[in-house]
Amino acid sequence: MTAVRQPSIVSGSVLGRRGLTLRVRPRVLAVSAIVGAILLALIVATIMLGTKPLSVPELVSVFTGEARPSLSRSVLGRRIPRAFTALCVGALLGISGAVFQSLSKNPLGSPDIIGFTAGAATGAVFQIVVLRGGMLATAIAAVIGGLVTALIVYFLARRDGVTGGLRLVLVGIGVGAVVSALSSLLIARANVTDAMLAQLWSAGSLTGRGWQHATATIIALVVLAPLLGWLGRDLALIEMGDDSAAAIGVRVERTRFIALLLAVMAAAVATAAAGPIAFIAFASGQIARRLVQVPGVLVGLSALVGAFLLVAADLLTQNLDLGMRTPVGLITSVLGGAYLLWLLARRI
Repeated sequence: MTAVRQPSIVSGSVLGRRGLTLRVRPRVLAVSAIVGAILLALIVATIMLGTKPLSVPELVSVFTGEARPSLSRSVLGRRIPRAFTALCVGALLGISGAVFQSLSKNPLGSPDIIGFTAGAATGAVFQIVVLRGGMLATAIAAVIGGLVTALIVYFLARRDGVTGGLRLVLVGIGVGAVVSALSSLLIARANVTDAMLAQLWSAGSLTGRGWQHATATIIALVVLAPLLGWLGRDLALIEMGDDSAAAIGVRVERTRFIALLLAVMAAAVATAAAGPIAFIAFASGQIARRLVQVPGVLVGLSALVGAFLLVAADLLTQNLDLGMRTPVGLITSVLGGAYLLWLLARRI
């Protein structure tokens, strides 16, 4: 007799072949299609509404090869890679936040709140201020800083062979405070030029992002999203309780550790590409769940929501009349603070 695992966690149709299971949820697909269509419209608007707005014929002429060289350089060399970077950074942060909230079973369990983004930022600041490395070295340092911080949090939060829950959040907040203080100390002791560079990078910005940033984030998204999606079913089972998940064959702690490392990698790559950007990871998974009202880790929809939020914030940033280039991280911080206050007001 062959045991059949019941798909009772979420609603929808289940298609299977040779052990590979694909769960089709019409509501999730419909909402994803709507968010994706709005995101596509925002990307087009971002490309057209830059420093100098473009008309539809001008944009079309770029792709037909009829545009003047300066316009082609502007669209193909600056506007499109910036839009793709915003899309992929937002998607990576959205996925990372959804996974961390599942691991911690807490809406506050996002990488920008429990210290992982701060660890990546501190690694980059150390590279800028102490080692004075270039763009690639700073990006690598950010990824290393995020991973080292994640390992520290993981082992400090581990008790009796188990990690997760509120303990992971509290330990992460404590470690995040320490590494943020270290980052501030490095900036305070740096010379004026290095301090300004580090402070500007720490604000989180998409200004000047080119194809090298877009390519790196696209590769990270293509690699990490399917892996976390593959772990999503086991993470949904773990949300029901470690004992229940273990009873049906889930290797709980191994799954949790792998998911944590992959989610940290997603947040670290996003931070390396655009600096520490708040709110996106915190809100994306929650908004995705509110839109479809189903449990589990909604990797695909969280990625779309994260991309939508960051592209929308970047579009707002480019069109704010403040007389300066406003870092998108400042805009997302303001929106994130307002969202957190609203969330707390609803729960208290």
